[in-house]
Amino acid sequence: MVHVYNCHPFASQQIVPTEQEPGLFCCGGDALFVVSAGGCKIEAFLIAEEGCRLICRIATMGNVQSIAHSQIGDYVVTIEEKNNATYLRVYTNWRYQSAEKTRVGVRLLGHLLRGSSFRAAPKEQMEIIEMPLFEPPLCVSCCGVSGDLLVGCTQSSVIFTLKRRVLSEQQYALDFERFLILHTDGWTPTQVAFCAGYVALQRDLDVLVVRLDRLEPCPSSQHQHTLALEDVVIACKEEGQPARYCCLGVRREGNSAVAPAQDPEDFYVFPKLQELLGEEARDCGISVTLEQTGIEREPREELGISYVLYRRFAPDFFQGCSVEETCLHSLQLLPVFTASSNQEVSCEEKQREPVSIFCYFSLPSMGYIYSLKNTVELVSTYQYPEKAQQAVLSNHFLHIITRNALMCFTVRVSAVVARAEDPYIDTTIKACPPSTMEVCALRIQLFIGLKALCHVRNHVFLLTAADLESEEDTARATKRAQSKKAATPKQTEPADGGHGWNLYVVNTVSTIQLYREMVEYSKKYESSSPRSHSCKHLLSEAHLLLRATLQEPEERGPAEQDELQDAFLDSCAQMADCYSRSDERDCHLALPYYKMSSLLVTEIINRNVAFGGGTETFGKGFLFFLKHSLYEETMEELSQETADKVLDIFSTVEPSQLPHVVCSPFMKNATSAAAYSHLQHLEASLPAVIVTLCKAAVALKMGDLALYRQEMDRHAEMLQVYGFLEEPRLLLHRQGKAAVPTALAQHLSDMQDGLLVAAMVALHENSKLKLEEADSFFQELCREGSSQAESGPQLLVDFWEALLVASSQGAVIQELLFRLASVYIDRIARRERSGIKPLKTAEDLINSCSHYGLLFPWVNVITPPQFNLTHDYQEDLQKLQALLCGPSLDVSSIFPLLEQLSDSDGVGLGVHVLCATKLGQHERCIDSLLDRCPEAIVPYANHELLQDRMVLWWQKLLPELCKRTKSTGTDNTVLLSSLKETLVVVAMELSPLEFLKLLPDDGTAAFFLPHLLHCAQKSITA
Repeated sequence: MVHVYNCHPFASQQIVPTEQEPGLFCCGGDALFVVSAGGCKIEAFLIAEEGCRLICRIATMGNVQSIAHSQIGDYVVTIEEKNNATYLRVYTNWRYQSAEKTRVGVRLLGHLLRGSSFRAAPKEQMEIIEMPLFEPPLCVSCCGVSGDLLVGCTQSSVIFTLKRRVLSEQQYALDFERFLILHTDGWTPTQVAFCAGYVALQRDLDVLVVRLDRLEPCPSSQHQHTLALEDVVIACKEEGQPARYCCLGVRREGNSAVAPAQDPEDFYVFPKLQELLGEEARDCGISVTLEQTGIEREPREELGISYVLYRRFAPDFFQGCSVEETCLHSLQLLPVFTASSNQEVSCEEKQREPVSIFCYFSLPSMGYIYSLKNTVELVSTYQYPEKAQQAVLSNHFLHIITRNALMCFTVRVSAVVARAEDPYIDTTIKACPPSTMEVCALRIQLFIGLKALCHVRNHVFLLTAADLESEEDTARATKRAQSKKAATPKQTEPADGGHGWNLYVVNTVSTIQLYREMVEYSKKYESSSPRSHSCKHLLSEAHLLLRATLQEPEERGPAEQDELQDAFLDSCAQMADCYSRSDERDCHLALPYYKMSSLLVTEIINRNVAFGGGTETFGKGFLFFLKHSLYEETMEELSQETADKVLDIFSTVEPSQLPHVVCSPFMKNATSAAAYSHLQHLEASLPAVIVTLCKAAVALKMGDLALYRQEMDRHAEMLQVYGFLEEPRLLLHRQGKAAVPTALAQHLSDMQDGLLVAAMVALHENSKLKLEEADSFFQELCREGSSQAESGPQLLVDFWEALLVASSQGAVIQELLFRLASVYIDRIARRERSGIKPLKTAEDLINSCSHYGLLFPWVNVITPPQFNLTHDYQEDLQKLQALLCGPSLDVSSIFPLLEQLSDSDGVGLGVHVLCATKLGQHERCIDSLLDRCPEAIVPYANHELLQDRMVLWWQKLLPELCKRTKSTGTDNTVLLSSLKETLVVVAMELSPLEFLKLLPDDGTAAFFLPHLLHCAQKSITA
């Protein structure tokens, strides 16, 4: 059964002053329409907080059988009967009937009145539009989004689109166009609903919802579906025996099903219970065929149809209802708009798009709400304590009337809409009660003889009528009256209530007032059982009520909006308190609700401490919130009193979390002595490296360096790296995208920089630190130190070099290679003297890192290792040369940076030649070396001009040496020696004839003859 609370959603009730007994009524916008019992007069009332005031009376052309109002277009549509004929009529401009003796125009659909009276100033007159149909209309529904009209007929349903026909620059007239016919042969609806392209059709025991799609034409493969054997349940009645259910075998012939020969009067055949959602609904056995009937000269959009929902019921004999009474009623499609979906355009320009659409229908004992948009799903099921006669769904409540009661049920509309607007609402930042949460009844208000119901905004309209009493009831009432003493009766109703019927307007209370009552109500459950389910459930209902109000697109005053927002924040705090004291699976929801409440962490701690009365009574939800908050970057700094309170909480409830709590940047005001004492007590029972490191950090904070060194000396550096890996906040605190070093990190940079760099490399390699964060960390760490150089702090360079040794990520390696090469080039160009010794020398990197290669022999000729050792940049030069000699550096990425280095000296020349060699520019390198360092040309050629580049010995190097030796003469011993060594190599590689062709014509024969003779001897030997 549904839980019933005793809240008071209804504020007051008044009687609508109708002249005659109401037969039908409906409401919409700010108006109430009451059809007199005779059926030929409609009274329109203005709905206001102080009561309903008569606007006008409308004389109809027939006896009204059904009435509906559309807020879009402000028209009234009726199904009328006259002379045994049924008509569909629309009344527009009905408000002009408030003036006496106003004109009324009657016209057919699509035939505008274009007489002389319309050419002048606009006339204030009501129009009645006759809507011709091929079949008698049975039911109507107006679209709340577009104002279009859906009419249910015997074998089809017809859609009329609302048009605004322009008559002049200052005047337009409402009109309709028959747009589409949905043929449902053999399926006669008892109720229809239409909203934003969704069409709902209801029969006695089944409901079908389809959607009109303006994308593709309806597939030609659609065919008539037939009920399968397993969908038929037959109830057999035998004379003298109770009814029983059985399934009878059926023999299939083609697409038909033939039952065994039985007397048809002995059986009742009922469909089986069935629920089909989404595309599965296409197998419901109901064929819907579309026929477009718009104006042919206008461009048409191809329409298709999608099956959305099909639900079929069977009579339930256990509810005290007869077969005839077990039928569906109150079909409704509810569009939900929010502030974000409320477009600032008029209806003529663009329609608003609903965020969600809900479908409601009801049996006498059960009601169902489905969500249709995005995902088709059953949202809520309602079980009524009595037989329901009618129901109306709104964004806030579901109102149901039975014979003698008005019931107000909660709904899950706002929960579905919240998730439709924000699919990521269920996170650690925000939350919302689930749409699957069980519903409840806030109030069951007694009335006598309820007959009909309608709802608009915060007004519920009820029609009551006293039933004719039987003779026995009359006698019993007379006997009761005679047994009582004579007394002056109290008048409970106005004098006009003596006619046996009344039309009431019941006003609902404001959202804020009902919310406060529900919160007070929940406190009664909290006082008796702080962790009771009813307390949480009622607070969730109050939260969803506020959400539904805030989601509405209606404009409010600043004061009202602020009051609602404050109530919503308070609701989040109340919800969070409830979850924080819980030990159930959903206790983690305390975190997002506290975040949504905008409360400070200090306030939240004080709320829970005041509730608990002791540290041992805290719920898991509060501890989860506290742990998560201490890991975040946006939490405020706690005072000393609050921080010490947090230490006491964790030392008692969850001491294993103490090291992480102490390292939080928001706990820096905690008493150091108390923190050290808690950690020491923890270490006695649970020794760990992280606990020792935390104790060292606290000792450093207290200024006790001896105690600090004692704690740090207890573990090897490698174990300490693992400790930093377990709790990175020992070294750094994050502020946005930056990483700020702690006091411990600052001390390590001065005393144990190798340990600090190793720890930072471990953090990066375990995905606990990004490269950009490490950059900001070392920049901040060395901002005031002596290691800050123009090209960057040395510790940062040491970190890059250590990370290059350890990393296996290709993208990171290329980024590090570029950064290091840039720093080396910049330092060499600046000739910096930082005076700080790096953690690794060039030799260390060459031996430990594969990205640094051994220096080529010819490089040492250009820049010998002992060259200019007095300058610090000599180490950077060797590291840069080792990178260029290695296999990984992409030289093209640093080529623009080489402009800083001049090739006029050995330092720049060696770098330029290394880069050009890696780019394959060997001929250019030969020219550069011959010009500036000829003594290196032969070592360069011996190392680089091999295999496919061997031809450069005689095609490039030999001619250049001959030319330069001739121009300088025999005085240049370096060139002469290089020429001789080159001739030796060429003589070994070429044949005598090829070697002879290379000799210069003006050369000295005595000089070349030994090499030619050696070449010939080699050829003869071979």
